[in-house]
Amino acid sequence: MSYISEKNRNQVAKLASNCCEYCLLHKDAAFWKHEIDHIISLKHEGSDDISNLALACYFCNRNKGSDIGSIFKGDFYRFYNPRIDVWSEHFRLDETIIQPLTPIGEVTAKILGFNQIDRIIEIQLLIKSGIYPPVFWA
Repeated sequence: MSYISEKNRNQVAKLASNCCEYCLLHKDAAFWKHEIDHIISLKHEGSDDISNLALACYFCNRNKGSDIGSIFKGDFYRFYNPRIDVWSEHFRLDETIIQPLTPIGEVTAKILGFNQIDRIIEIQLLIKSGIYPPVFWA
């Protein structure tokens, strides 16, 4: 079990502009509180260092679990890492769909469930409310 200090939690949230670093959902638009994700889980020898922590919405964090990647077209690819990757190099926001652009984007979108129907409907409602995508993204 890991303990992330309040200072580190706040630092991660600041780095993330208070948005899920995977699907871009702002913490104020979420029903459930955003969580701190270990990019590389502790069971895979990840650490509690800021360089291995990301802010994740409830759904992205639950879907990801302790996984570190998945299979795409027969090959293993790691998940998108918000500390070393650029979101727009792996994904494109196409209205309510997060389109993967790379194999890393493909496995991340698939396992984290970016484009499940309930999440698409949520994004549609947030767009209509003017709170998605986040302001920094526009």
